[in-house]
Amino acid sequence: MPRTTADKPTEITESTPRRRQARGERRISQLLAAAAGVFCRTGYAAASTSAIAREAGVSPGTLYQFFPNKEAIAVELGGQLLQRAHEMHGQAFLPENLQRPLPQLLDAVLDPVIAFNCENPAFWALMHGSGIPGIAQEHEELHAGLITRVEGVLHSFTPEATPAELERTSNMILGIFKSSLDLILAHEGAERAAYIAELKTVLLRYLEPMITTTHPR
Repeated sequence: MPRTTADKPTEITESTPRRRQARGERRISQLLAAAAGVFCRTGYAAASTSAIAREAGVSPGTLYQFFPNKEAIAVELGGQLLQRAHEMHGQAFLPENLQRPLPQLLDAVLDPVIAFNCENPAFWALMHGSGIPGIAQEHEELHAGLITRVEGVLHSFTPEATPAELERTSNMILGIFKSSLDLILAHEGAERAAYIAELKTVLLRYLEPMITTTHPR
């Protein structure tokens, strides 16, 4: 008796697992994007897997196929954002930027850092509000690396400064930046641009008296 189309076994090709993997990766990206939105609106503590599933337009059961709980979602999202932050810091602190006059140096360093935080507001929400040990540790390492970078820039401008002075000034710079970033993220458009300009003015006036080396003007 001839076999009908219905009797034929489903053909499994080499591309089938790849398609399934691609669908899974798209779903994970969808869930992470939804989680980013929920974390920004409600904060990590108040967020729930149900809210994330609703934001993604999927059932909670679908979410649990990929993540066992909210913390696992935050760890995955936080890890991706931390990796992007490391890459962004590398672009902001390029060696050639040290040859710029201070106002242009501030532009070169601050603009990509601010843009990253504005484009990824979940980074701020997770790094400063989740309390997840893994994320907290990685963020501390990122912060320590940033302090080292800032100290290196300061040393090129003020080679006579002691290590303690460099550390104190670097911590002040980051403190000013973090406080200003709250205001920057809370505004949009022209008002955001105005706060960014104010931040640069504050840092310029703080740093200018310390500079003793000659740089191009």
